[in-house]
Amino acid sequence: MPIDALDGRLIELFTAEPRIGVLEASRRLKVARGTVQARLDRLARDGVVAGMGPEIDPAALGYGVTAFVTLQLRQSLGQGHSGHDPVAARLAQVPEVIEAHTITGPGDMLCRVVARSNTDLQRVIDLIVDVAGVERASSVISLATQVPYRTLPLVRAVAAQRDR
Repeated sequence: MPIDALDGRLIELFTAEPRIGVLEASRRLKVARGTVQARLDRLARDGVVAGMGPEIDPAALGYGVTAFVTLQLRQSLGQGHSGHDPVAARLAQVPEVIEAHTITGPGDMLCRVVARSNTDLQRVIDLIVDVAGVERASSVISLATQVPYRTLPLVRAVAAQRDR
């Protein structure tokens, strides 16, 4: 769903100040309050804005180690069922697994996990390997985040394309 410049400015404002409120956003963007609300509703309905909740830093919760774990899965669980969905459902029960993606390449699934320490990371990997359908795991530890998760550059680019 394409967005325009106003949508882009609205997303940028709420990203920078998630508690701003619709009335203050309308003042700053110099548009009607109803316009802001209608646009937020549309962006949420269309899945462009997936949430307005706080961003949580796992390190601030004591989980200072981030690792990426590549999983090789059993390719079939019988009866024509793929191993991805049941494995993903079980991984979702491990709190330290903060993302899991089906991937192409040498592995089948890539997980971003957090742990309190390298020793704790071993515990987390052991939990993952114990999941039925996981054949093998390979991990790399993140030393530093060079480019944090971000979407505003993409929002700006899409909004600029729309207004050309």
